[in-house]
Amino acid sequence: MSGKTILLVIGGGIAAFKSLDLIRRLRERGHRVVPVLTKAATEFVTPLSVSALAGEKVYQDLFDLNDEAEMGHIELSRAADLVVVAPATADLMAKMAGGHANDLASTLLMATDKRVLLAPSMNVRMWEHAATQRNLATLQQDGILFSGPNEGDMACGEFGFGRMSEPMEIVAATEAALNDGPLNGTHILVTSGPTHEPIDPVRYIANRSSGAQGTAIAQALLAQGAQVTFVTGPADVASPMGTNVVPVQTAAEMLAAVQAAQNVDIGVFAAAVADWRMATAADQKIKKDGNGLPVLEFAENPDILATVCGSETRPKLVIGFAAETQDVVATATAKRLRKGCDWIVANDVSPATGIMGGAENDVTLISDAGAEDWPRMGKDQVAQRLVQKIVETLND
Repeated sequence: MSGKTILLVIGGGIAAFKSLDLIRRLRERGHRVVPVLTKAATEFVTPLSVSALAGEKVYQDLFDLNDEAEMGHIELSRAADLVVVAPATADLMAKMAGGHANDLASTLLMATDKRVLLAPSMNVRMWEHAATQRNLATLQQDGILFSGPNEGDMACGEFGFGRMSEPMEIVAATEAALNDGPLNGTHILVTSGPTHEPIDPVRYIANRSSGAQGTAIAQALLAQGAQVTFVTGPADVASPMGTNVVPVQTAAEMLAAVQAAQNVDIGVFAAAVADWRMATAADQKIKKDGNGLPVLEFAENPDILATVCGSETRPKLVIGFAAETQDVVATATAKRLRKGCDWIVANDVSPATGIMGGAENDVTLISDAGAEDWPRMGKDQVAQRLVQKIVETLND
């Protein structure tokens, strides 16, 4: 892949020195790099060195009379194929999450209509701070892509997550974001969120699924170049930008949307689909009338995973999810065989785990090869690991 224009925003952190090598690596691969420096970034790298490596003018000032004569910040934000922020400091992330636009970098990030990739870099305590994690969640929900941060030694002498990704890691994430990743040309269906099964026009049967894991998987697939159809129930988190979003409410609607998806290569069924619905939902609100409790008659919902696995148009790789509260591995292993899917991602959603509706997941991947336990980690990290497994499998 060559001939792409990358708008590179360099933030004010010690890792800014890596941006010089990043520019060189991107240009080696035929990309044009247009650099933007924040005021703080000039404390770590000089505009002259950045310009020399990029072979381009360096942009710094929002109120430059020459650049702004024709609304230069708008043109900069729209002319690129991708916006990369490296390093993305805690301050830049906070500005983006809050929608601030008080300097050239933050204004470009607000004005762009292109995808944005961040390579965070900061002290481990700053990365772990509740405010940064809230901002991270907001940006992920907004469809912002991430490379890193990595774990390692810090310039301040501490150790942990917060190191900026290495230049070649950012190059790989950049090219994946430009839809030339290893899943380019692959159509992947992802189901996500809960379903709501109406009891009457006011009440419904549901579960505590937030949709965060399905959204994270869709974002990780997009970052690897996949075309993603995203069928989602009424989730708490926003649907990922860049996907074909199909909103549904009930299990029956979700099945219809899944069956309507055409030419699907891979199916990832992360939705927490209700097992039951009302046999007949009331068309008026059920009221207390003094004659005792109403009788609610249930019916089984369609089994979406089993239906897909048994269909003539079955994707070549079908991945199910099993949310269990006891005998997790044994129950999920039996479920995989019974439903006919290739993999099952099993997790314990007992209330004490805090997983359903929480920010982390603790999963076991079950396949023909057996059960592979993964450590507890953030849902975005689970997504990245699962997608990497998909890529490796397709390349075998």
